Amino acid sequence: MKRITSLAPPARDVHAAMPVPPPRRRSGRRRLILRAILRSAPLLLLGVWLALLPAQRASAMPEFARRYNLSCAACHSAFPRLNKFGEVFIANNMRLPNWMETADQLGDDRLALPEHVPLAIRAQAYVQARQGKAIDPVTGASQSAATDFQSPYLLKLLSSAPLSKDITYYFYAIMAEKGGNGEIVVEDAWFRHANIFGSGIGMMLGQFSLSDAMFPREIRLPFQDYMVYRMAGITYDRGVQFDRDVGPFGITLGFTNGNGITDNFKINGTGYSRPDRMFDSDNSKTVFAHLGTDIGPVGVGLFGASGKQRGATGPAAMDKSQRNTDKRVVGVDASGDIGAQVHWYAQYLWNDWRGFLDVDPTRNYRWNGGFAGLDWIPDDRWAFSALYNYAGAGDFARSNTIYEGIAINSLSLTASRYFMRNVKGIVELNIDFKNKTKPTGPYFTGHLSRENYILFGFDTAF
Repeated sequence: MKRITSLAPPARDVHAAMPVPPPRRRSGRRRLILRAILRSAPLLLLGVWLALLPAQRASAMPEFARRYNLSCAACHSAFPRLNKFGEVFIANNMRLPNWMETADQLGDDRLALPEHVPLAIRAQAYVQARQGKAIDPVTGASQSAATDFQSPYLLKLLSSAPLSKDITYYFYAIMAEKGGNGEIVVEDAWFRHANIFGSGIGMMLGQFSLSDAMFPREIRLPFQDYMVYRMAGITYDRGVQFDRDVGPFGITLGFTNGNGITDNFKINGTGYSRPDRMFDSDNSKTVFAHLGTDIGPVGVGLFGASGKQRGATGPAAMDKSQRNTDKRVVGVDASGDIGAQVHWYAQYLWNDWRGFLDVDPTRNYRWNGGFAGLDWIPDDRWAFSALYNYAGAGDFARSNTIYEGIAINSLSLTASRYFMRNVKGIVELNIDFKNKTKPTGPYFTGHLSRENYILFGFDTAF
């Protein structure tokens, strides 16, 4: 997508519930789906109740809205989806031209402290009915629940503020996610300088998601994820990223450790522990780049990444090996609008994992997949989304490893009812088009369980 770098005065409306890095833009099957829905009749009634609740005028204002005294609708067409002005706001280092006026006036023009501690919270809670099971790849033992109270599903603390003319920081800490209570995980956490040495080049240093150069997962409307990003391993990592506009093109170039954001290693000098830690354990770095532009009304982009990843070993290849293996990713993306209410986007990735499995380190494994989505926002009370996820296991098919599970073929349909600008109820139906398979070897791998589900719940930021 072509980057937007000029900032026009906003309408009386901004929202920062979700600050993010710069965006880029057969009959038997029917019976199974119908059976899953009928089992969920009580939850369907809950969904109808959510839809009929009376809506009210917006009054809650998350952090950026509080700072600039504007409403959520300035930056979001439907929270958390950004509108055009929201994209401009993000591209301009998450600030308006009058950002200094919102700082605490301390009589020192070389000190820009926020007037208050800049914090926001995002919270999600869901009830889900599903067919999916948890299956042990070695023993085949399975666990399942036809209905599941997933609450809280997510509790997230966010913070961001401009610190100087060109420097902004941003982070969020997940205090609970997917039932992981008692732990705090930091995902996005970075500083960004908007104009390194006056060159017009922006630089981001910290933790971020490589896929944000295309479509940031944090601002999607559906509950379902952009699955190919997770499968390809191009989400969160530690590194540095540069960006600049050159004529009609937006260019992003980055370098990351390549081992994600969870590992660190002790530094030991002749057996005695040093206080510092290594965040990377080898000299290889992942290099990635994105080139985006507009062709008429359509934004298009080309993505590439090259680096190393640990191979896979052990039963069903569930463990990391000690070998570094080569990894290549190439992708194309496109997005656009149909009128003022309909927005579409699409992504496809080709993956080449060389010598990935220890069982046969001479073999290369290729697979591909992508997603396509459509958001329809008819008014400020409703948003409707469709998200199609597809991936083929490619060379991992019949490999008797967990990587057979790369294969996915599903459609997610979502309706969001906005009670306030920053509070919505969600109903989502996921339809799994893949048939169940049987294990092809001694391990229980592959599409052993259908993944139809229906979900209800709330999503808010304040």
